[in-house]
Amino acid sequence: MAEGQKLAQKYCSTCHLPVEPSLLDKETWKNQVLPAMAKQLGLEVWQNNHYFQNEKSSISQGDWMKIIAYYDSLAPVKLPQTKAPTAPKNDWAIFSLKSPKNDTNFIATTTLVSINNKDHNIYTNSSENPDLFKWDSNLNKTLAAKLPSPAVNVLFSDNRNILTLIGEMKALDIPNGEIIQLDNTQKSTSITSNLIRPIQTLSADFNKDGSTDYVVCSFGHNKGGLYLLKQLPENKFEKTPIREIAGATQAITGDFNKDGWPDIMALFAHADEGIWIFLNDQKGGFKTENILRFPPVFGSSSFQLADMNKDGNPDIIYTAGDNSDYSRILKPYHGVYIYINTGNFNEGNLHFKKTYFYPLHGATKVIAKDFDRDGDIDLATISFFADFQNNPSGSFLYFEQNTTKTSLNFIPHAMPINKLGRWICMDAEDMDGDGDQDLVLGNYSKGFLNQENFKPDWDVHVPFIILENKRF
Repeated sequence: MAEGQKLAQKYCSTCHLPVEPSLLDKETWKNQVLPAMAKQLGLEVWQNNHYFQNEKSSISQGDWMKIIAYYDSLAPVKLPQTKAPTAPKNDWAIFSLKSPKNDTNFIATTTLVSINNKDHNIYTNSSENPDLFKWDSNLNKTLAAKLPSPAVNVLFSDNRNILTLIGEMKALDIPNGEIIQLDNTQKSTSITSNLIRPIQTLSADFNKDGSTDYVVCSFGHNKGGLYLLKQLPENKFEKTPIREIAGATQAITGDFNKDGWPDIMALFAHADEGIWIFLNDQKGGFKTENILRFPPVFGSSSFQLADMNKDGNPDIIYTAGDNSDYSRILKPYHGVYIYINTGNFNEGNLHFKKTYFYPLHGATKVIAKDFDRDGDIDLATISFFADFQNNPSGSFLYFEQNTTKTSLNFIPHAMPINKLGRWICMDAEDMDGDGDQDLVLGNYSKGFLNQENFKPDWDVHVPFIILENKRF
């Protein structure tokens, strides 16, 4: 086992953090993860438990069998589950429900829900029908644009909207994704194409030349990365890689080191999982530093920046819960994490300390905002890979922060909406113009189920629901 541990650290650390045997059960290691990793090292695999070395193998068959023995000896038969520190309240908290009429002609496969805070309309898209729809305050819909592939992200501006078209829903390295701009007449213009599953686009003037540039997250299978789209004359764009590693999931822009130039913070969620910061070098490039790093089985899914403890520094709220890879089991480390900022950007000291964890199977996205307008940051979460068999209410939780006691003291609320859909996307904005933040949840109602003997019991026809904030 000692030899197996050393070999695992040697070979696994070339691509990602080494994984402790305790993070997965024996069966998942033996029949799912290790066979997949063996192929990455050039071994031939037959029936998931017979391994053969060839001239392309980067590890001998004997050394690989020592790695297998290491994991098989120390992995648990079954993963222990983590008990939540506070049981959720079963109520509506500060929200009330609104939803469009069911359309039984369509199965809901919503890939985008986004609130435009300028016109207060909701924009939606789906994988079955990639047309972009606009919904008004009465939830009447009109066609906003016809698209060649599903939109998964929209960036609103006064005279045009930037749409991220994923191209391919499945995790394949097919370069048919595209970033387009849509003007007020619904005319579309391509900014760039031939991207591998782009899922987010953000804007900033990174070189301070007066023109808007874009940064794109591309999440393929073995390919992808974080890319800069620098605007050139005549509305042309030049694509350059910032970090060309598969798994770029989400980015946030801002002047993090207070030098007057826009920087990027990005989450990578495939193999080498973690959060990196890209500081603008003021010469057209970026200086890269790792902030947080996670094992490759975590399933990193989203993050937010917000001052959670009111010390004036941005903290990281992070979710782990993507569960559609090789280890599709309920994991006790899936959930919501808060990392408090204990460093100083200006002094080059980037350090975040884990101070809060709430277990939540399949956590997909977190939004951090002051929903109840009491001066502290609350959280809203969705879980696409929730434990639907035993805890379906975990598919959406609202965490009300109660700072009358201590900071990072949360009251979770589980609203009775798990029968209304399966939530894959979420947005929060002031939809009705009353000064508080409303929520919209998108329903992707079919497929991607990991639990055997479970039959979906949610509505498959409603594309989204609205949780209207009734705080005032």
